[in-house]
Amino acid sequence: MGLFKISFCTLFVLGLVSVHAQDSPDDYVNEHNAARSEVGVPNIVWDNTVAAFAQDYANQRQGDCNLIHSGGGGKYGENLAGSSGDLSGEDAVKMWVGEKSNYDYNSNSCVGGECLHYTQVVWKNSVRVGCAKVRCNNGGTFIGCNYDPPGNYVGEKPY
Repeated sequence: MGLFKISFCTLFVLGLVSVHAQDSPDDYVNEHNAARSEVGVPNIVWDNTVAAFAQDYANQRQGDCNLIHSGGGGKYGENLAGSSGDLSGEDAVKMWVGEKSNYDYNSNSCVGGECLHYTQVVWKNSVRVGCAKVRCNNGGTFIGCNYDPPGNYVGEKPY
């Protein structure tokens, strides 16, 4: 795990997010880049190798839909989201970005709640992303995005 901290907090939504049918790489990337542009961070790009890792892990969670981190194989950062019903990739990223109000740039800390999903989304050195979605056996949704290189290094600001 080295010098970076892994966010073991995850988001679980009880089916309150709108249904979205596409879940294309562009859906994930566009939401990431909208948040990144707000803070002057260069765009992130889709990476098929990272996406394959995300898909492999999402497939492993299909049976239980538990929001347990994969550990990133030691080389990827990770954000997870879940829902008791359908959840779009776009809405998952919007939830992570919604943590922005809990991030205090000056102290480089979370105040008033979780913010490490947000800081991973806007981490300036994370330049590649790959995401995956599965509908779980219980009817829920599991979404994971992995980041290369990972972010959230202790003592470093995301941008």
